[in-house]
Amino acid sequence: MKFLNKITSYIILLAFTTLISCKKDFNEVNTDPIGKSKTTANQLLAPALVNVLQANMVRNRGFNNELMQVTVDVSDAEGRVFRYDVRRTWADYTWNAWYPELTNLRDIYTIANQPESLNSSYKGISLITQAWVFELLTDVYGDVPYSQANQGKEGNLQPVYDKQKDIYLDLFSKLEEANKLLAEGTAIVKTGDPVYQGDVSKWRRFGNSLYLRLLLRVSGKAEVSAQVIAKIKEIADTNRGNYPIMEDNTHTAKILWNGTNSSTAVYSSPFMINVRAVDFRTPAITNFFLGNLTNWSDPRITASYGTNNYNRFGIASGPSGLVGVPSGYDIGSLVTKQAYFYSDAQNAGVTLQTDPYTGIIMNCAEVDFILAEAAAKGWINGTGETYYTKGIADALNYWLPNNFKSTSDPVLVKYINDADIDWNNSLPINTTTPGTPSKMESIHLQKYYAMFLVDFQQWFEYRRTGHPFLPKGTGLINGGRMPARLNYPLASQSTSPTSYSNAVASQGPDDINTLVWWQKP
Repeated sequence: MKFLNKITSYIILLAFTTLISCKKDFNEVNTDPIGKSKTTANQLLAPALVNVLQANMVRNRGFNNELMQVTVDVSDAEGRVFRYDVRRTWADYTWNAWYPELTNLRDIYTIANQPESLNSSYKGISLITQAWVFELLTDVYGDVPYSQANQGKEGNLQPVYDKQKDIYLDLFSKLEEANKLLAEGTAIVKTGDPVYQGDVSKWRRFGNSLYLRLLLRVSGKAEVSAQVIAKIKEIADTNRGNYPIMEDNTHTAKILWNGTNSSTAVYSSPFMINVRAVDFRTPAITNFFLGNLTNWSDPRITASYGTNNYNRFGIASGPSGLVGVPSGYDIGSLVTKQAYFYSDAQNAGVTLQTDPYTGIIMNCAEVDFILAEAAAKGWINGTGETYYTKGIADALNYWLPNNFKSTSDPVLVKYINDADIDWNNSLPINTTTPGTPSKMESIHLQKYYAMFLVDFQQWFEYRRTGHPFLPKGTGLINGGRMPARLNYPLASQSTSPTSYSNAVASQGPDDINTLVWWQKP
């Protein structure tokens, strides 16, 4: 009996010891040895920027380029964007991509504002990147959730839709604050900054350049025009020392992709990750986009300026050579596909599908043309010619670095003269008659090419100005009217019905022809 009791006691002791040991092992196994319960501003920045830029590039290619006559998805099927046949489902992707990343961009400010991780530069960068994304949201949709956006963690699942005017005015305040914060020059982690590699002075230039973009966008609204024109003059002329802006392509805001055909490596191009090679080369290039470049003998499509006798834009000749197809053509026209963009799979040596330089957030040439318009309208000093010529040079040099040394470079001067795109100060500032020369048409035709691949900016500027003049094909639907916005995503009607209804009542019908605030007379 004693023996049995000893055995029983031993078993109980062994079981208890094993239980204690298992509990310890369980706790150890379920504690992530490398994970962290908190994150840093540095860790949030790069993924958020890459994800926003990925959405921008995907929709630039499939939506903006079709509307703005860069490409044509040659087909007689319904739902062709180049015919202004815009389905409601187009609205979902960017809304669902941008808002989650705004949570991360806002968290950067929250983290950088805490005593243990205080950093004025990260706060400034957070404000700039928020302004960048909210500008995209409001210019695509109009009134959108802003002041109460991204408050799901606080229990606000039905945010109000703020009026576009109020959003813009608050974005101005954000960019003012960002300029002051970045003036302090607080260091950030270089390896976590895929745009400027830790150079906060360039972030400051980007913020003020973005400020100019936003100011110009609403400058036609009488209720704010005096305020914004005065601010443009302050930034460009009277107080430029306190508002540094982009001055050359080293200041361009971009993420440089790795240039490989890997779809999994860090900083692979979104065109490589999200677009199959066969789809990348499917759309034809339009008469408008390619015809101008051909008529100008533009270096960007001239083989001698490219690599291995392929032009810099990686444009492949069609059956009739470097020619495009009409946009907005009638169904049943039997259009033959002509020139197109090489894909990676074609071994052309040059393709925008893997090109490192396609990740453009905002470039210096856009700033030049903003200033050219402001000068031409008499808002800032100068006639506009200097800024206009510099814009052409910076746009060329972005894709062909160091080929044009200055605005007086003989090669550049010859190109401009031979192409007959030199500045004519005797032209009227504007005209609404297609084919009639004006300073606005000159500026915005060149700006159109400078903003190639830059999210929706070509579309936004066309909606603001009506330039450049785009040929109107007889196959356009929607009454031949360029869409003025995207509708709200379908989910927004069910998840936030009251806020959605209030937005529609305030802004107008939820369709592609309702003008956003800055478009309205």
